[in-house]
Amino acid sequence: MLPPAGGGGGPGDGPGGDSAEPAAAAADDEQDARTARLSRIFAIGVPVIFAVMVVYMALGKFTTLVPPLAGGSAAGLVGGVAALLVIVAVVALDGPTAALSTCGEHLVDGLVFAFRAMGVVLPIAGFFFLGNADYAAKIIGLADGQTAPGLLVDLVTAGERFIPGNPLVMCFGVLLVGMATGLEGSGFSGLPLTGSLSGALGHTVGMDPATLAAVGQMGSVWAGGGVLVAWSSLLVVAGVTRVPVIDLARKCFVPVVVGLVVATLVAATMF
Repeated sequence: MLPPAGGGGGPGDGPGGDSAEPAAAAADDEQDARTARLSRIFAIGVPVIFAVMVVYMALGKFTTLVPPLAGGSAAGLVGGVAALLVIVAVVALDGPTAALSTCGEHLVDGLVFAFRAMGVVLPIAGFFFLGNADYAAKIIGLADGQTAPGLLVDLVTAGERFIPGNPLVMCFGVLLVGMATGLEGSGFSGLPLTGSLSGALGHTVGMDPATLAAVGQMGSVWAGGGVLVAWSSLLVVAGVTRVPVIDLARKCFVPVVVGLVVATLVAATMF
C-alpha cells in the first residue's frame, strides 16, 4: 500500500517544530538569569543608597556641611528616593516601554496595601486625636484662638491623686500614665506629662525623679511608638514582613508588658 499523502510525520516533525520548545526554554532561562542578576544588583544598591541618605541627614543634623532636614523635608526625601528606586527597578526589569504601565501598577498596589493596613487604625486614631488638644480644635471645628479640651491628658491628670505614696505603686502608676498618654501614636507626647509628674511626686515617696521619669518614658515610647498600638512604627515592620499589623500587635503584647513590668520592678527596688 502507498503511504498517505504528506508523509507519516507527527505534529512535531514539521519545520521548526522540534526547535520551538528549546528556544522558548532558552528564552525563559535567559530571562531568569537576567532577573537574578538585577535582583543582586538592587539588593546591594538599595541599602547602600538609603545608607547614603541617612549619612546625609546625619550630616545635616550634627554638622554645617549640608542643610538640616526635618519634618516634611525629611519625609519628602525618603519618599522621593523610594519612588525613584521603584522607577529605576521597573525600567531595568521591564524595559522603558512596558515600565510606563507596570510602574503605575506597582504604585497602585502600594497605595492599596497602605490603605488596607491603615483602615483598621483610622477609627482608633480618630478617637485618640480627639483627646489630644493639639488636634482636637481642628477636628471639632473650633475657631482660631479657642482652646480645645485635652481629654486624654485631663483623664490621666485626674487619676494622679489616686496613686498611693508608695515607691512601688508610684512607679507602676507613672508607667500606666506614660502608657496611656503614649497611645496617640507618637510615643513622645507623654514625656512632658510624665516628667512633670515625676518631678512633683518623686520626692514625696523618696524616689529620684529621674528614675520615675525614665519609667514613664518607657511606658510612653513602648506603648505609642513601639509595639502595643497597631500603628506608628509597627505599621512599617508589619508592611516589610507581610504580617497583619493587628496580629503583630497582639503577639507582641505579652512580652512587651512583661518587660515593662520587670523593668519597673528593678527601678522601684534598686534605684
